Amino acid sequence: MKIALYGQNILKNNIIYLNQFIGYAYNKSIEIYIEKSFFKKLSFFEEFKNLNFPIFSSYKELTKDFNLMFTFGGDGTILSAITYIRNTGIPIVGVNTGNLGFLATFNKDIFIKKIDKIFSKKLYLMPRSLLYLESSLRIDPLFNYALNEVVVFRKKTVSMITIDVYIDGEFLNSYWADGLIISTPTGSTGYSLSCGGPIICPDNKNFVITPISPHNLFSRPLIISDNKKIHLKIHSRENFYSLSMDTKLISLNKKNELYIKKAPFYIYIFQEGKNTYYKTLREKLLWGIDKRN
Repeated sequence: MKIALYGQNILKNNIIYLNQFIGYAYNKSIEIYIEKSFFKKLSFFEEFKNLNFPIFSSYKELTKDFNLMFTFGGDGTILSAITYIRNTGIPIVGVNTGNLGFLATFNKDIFIKKIDKIFSKKLYLMPRSLLYLESSLRIDPLFNYALNEVVVFRKKTVSMITIDVYIDGEFLNSYWADGLIISTPTGSTGYSLSCGGPIICPDNKNFVITPISPHNLFSRPLIISDNKKIHLKIHSRENFYSLSMDTKLISLNKKNELYIKKAPFYIYIFQEGKNTYYKTLREKLLWGIDKRN
C-alpha cells in the first residue's frame, strides 16, 4: 500500500498522534510519502529527526497508484490538500488536530483506534463536488477549482461593489454588497453560513449564492441546481477586485468576467458512516445542548 501524508503545521502536543500513526504504517510495511514543507517542519521535532521517507512537492508526483492521503490539521489543511489530489480520485482521511473540523472527521484522540478500518476501507467514502472557474481574461496559472467556495469582494475601498449575476445566460440580479459567495454543499458550513446562508448536506446537488453584507435587505441567499452555469460581471470604483478560491487569493481587473460551474470530478473523503454528517452538525454547532432537550 502507498499513502501520502500532508499537513500545514504541527503542534508539540499533537506529535504523539502523528508518531503513533507513522509507527503503525511502518510496522505494516506501508509506503509513506510526506509533503516536502510538512517534512521540513516535522524534522524540527526530536521524534522525527531521523525520518527517512520519500517526499513529494507537486501534484504531478501524486499518481493514481496512491491508495490514500492522510491530512493532519483542520479543514483548511484539507482545502490545501486538494491542490495536490486534483482529479486523481485519491481518498482523503482527515485527522482533526484543529478546532471545528467539518471535513476532518476523525478526532485525533480516537483516530488510531479506527486505523484498521480505514486501511481496510470498511468506512464510508463521501464524494464532494467542486466548483470550476473560468474567466474572460487570462489569469496567471491557478488551480481553478474550489471545494468550499468562490468569493468575489471589494478591494482597496470601503464602497460596495456591484455584481451582476446571470444563471445559464439569464439575468438574475445586481448585488450591491461587500462581495458575493458561490458555495458548494461542502462550503455551506463555511463563509456562506457566517453570512446567513443555509446548511446543505453534502449529497445534495446544489450551489448557494450568498451576498456579503448586501445594501438591499431583500437580497437573500439563493439555492440553485449544480448543473447551472453562473456568470459574474463586477463593477467597482476601484480598477481591481479580490477573488478567493478556498485557500487561494488573487487580485483581478474589474473587466475580468467570471464563469463558474460544477467541476467534472469529485474529491472523496472518508467518514465513519453514511449518515454521520448529522452527528457532525450536532457536535460542531452544539445542537441539542439546550436543557429542554
